[in-house]
Parts: sequence; C-alpha cells; structure tokens
Amino acid sequence: MKTAFLHYLEVERGLSPHTLDGYRRDIEKLEAFARKKARPLSSLDASDIREFLRGLHRSGLSLRSVARATSAVRGLFRFAAAEGLAASDPTEQIDSARAPQSLPRYLSLEEVENLLKAPDASTPEGLRDRAMLELLYATGLRVSELVSLRTRDLHFEVGYLVCRGKGRKERVVPYGRSAKKWIESYLVSSRPLLSPKPGEGGLFLSRRGRPMTRQRFFQLVKGYGRLAGIKRTLSPHVVRHSFATHLLERGADLRSLQLMLGHSNIGTTQIYTHVSRERLKRVYDQHHPRAKKRTGAS
Repeated sequence: MKTAFLHYLEVERGLSPHTLDGYRRDIEKLEAFARKKARPLSSLDASDIREFLRGLHRSGLSLRSVARATSAVRGLFRFAAAEGLAASDPTEQIDSARAPQSLPRYLSLEEVENLLKAPDASTPEGLRDRAMLELLYATGLRVSELVSLRTRDLHFEVGYLVCRGKGRKERVVPYGRSAKKWIESYLVSSRPLLSPKPGEGGLFLSRRGRPMTRQRFFQLVKGYGRLAGIKRTLSPHVVRHSFATHLLERGADLRSLQLMLGHSNIGTTQIYTHVSRERLKRVYDQHHPRAKKRTGAS
C-alpha cells in the first residue's frame, strides 16, 4: 500500500524527492502506529487516524508538520480506496489540519544589493555564485529549479528561461539584463574551468564539474548572507520571497506573479498582498503626523 502510493506520487504526480521523503516519513510513522495495535494499515478506521494525529500533536510536532502528516495520510487512503487496496477511505470523516499561515520573510533592496556583491567574482566559483544569486533574484526560481537548469534552458536572445517546476511542469520565466550579463560572463570565464565539457549538461557546476546540489547552494547562500551583514539566517527561499515582494510593490499583478512563481493556485500567491499591506502600514505609521498618539498633546 505504501510502496504503491509513493510510486504513484513519484511517477504520476511528479513530486520532488524532498516532498516524497516527507510523505514517506509520515506514512512510516502511521505504519509504526498500526504495528503497535497489531493491525494492518488498510484496516485503520477514522478513530484510529484521529488517535494517530492526536499523538503527533502530543509529541510536540509543529502544526505545520502535523498538517503535512494529515495530508500524507489522507492521500494514502484516498489512493488505496480508489485502487481497491482498502475497503474505504476513513479520512473522509476527518477535518484537515491547517498550519497557521505566516508572512514570508524578505530582504530590503539594500540587503539584496549587499548579497549580490558578496561573492568574489574574480574566482571561478565566486563568479558562478554571483551568476546564481543574480538569476535567483531575477526569476524567483525554487532552489531545485535553479540547480537543475541546463545550458539549453536559457534563451539569451529573448531574455527568458524554461524551467521544470513541481509536477515536472514547464514554465517560461523572464530575466533581466543584470542576470544575463553575469550568466554570460560565467559561461565564458568560469564554467569552462569547472568542466572541460561544454555541451548540454547542468548550467551551474561544482568545482568537480558536477551539477550544483540544492544542499550545497543552501550552504553558499547562508554564508553569503553572513558576509553581506544580513542578521537573520538566509536561505534561497527568502530570496524568492524578496523577488515576489519587490515585484508586487512595483505594480506587478498577481496573475503574472503566479505564472512566474509557478504556483498552481493563485491563493498561494495572494500571501504577498499581505506582505505589501504590512509594509504600507509601517510606512504610514512612521511618516503620517497623526498615525500615532503623541504624549502631551492637548
């Protein structure tokens, strides 16, 4: 049951390895719960599922983690019922656990500038990192999309790239002159030193000539954040949020932003309107003479 479901998610739904690993861990917890009850997984009913989820809450898991586990269990039994691997879907009687929606963190324009200038572009690896950061901020790609780019995915003459997002869906994303300049410089001066093979391999390479990994790029971004003087821990996702927030603040419409970010549901994109409103409120409170009560006023 578990194996068939994970195979379905990988092959037919096209979920990323990272997402699959999360689902696998959640289902393995459910399997352990069923073993303690000496019951097969397919025989669990709604009361069992509720007991399992309550146990996750009591174990100290965050609401976000419990919400993901609920989604995994719901998907497993929906699949099993449809495929005849279980008599019914017990999760139909269970409400979805929703994690609280927090506003995404993003960088100021000054912080972005400091971050982009942090790599030493006089070295092959530093030039590669500058090109990656420039392209990340120019496009808002997910880190998995960025590191999986191939040289043929970039179309310099028209200023756009083609990437494969969640569910292996392709989308077209534009990028600007600054990113183009740094990528062209990297391709001419740096990439040939990282790999003697030109051709159609990965766009961004490690010092050993292999495609950059998402884990390594996370480490690089974190390090460059410290070099740039950014106080909080930095991740590629924060740069993606910064791309979206800065576009929206300068008049981009939600539908265009949704297409560039690769969101399947515009509801996901709408969180950036909250970010924009929060910023407007801070500006108002800071600058309007009557925004705040003043002590000693008559």
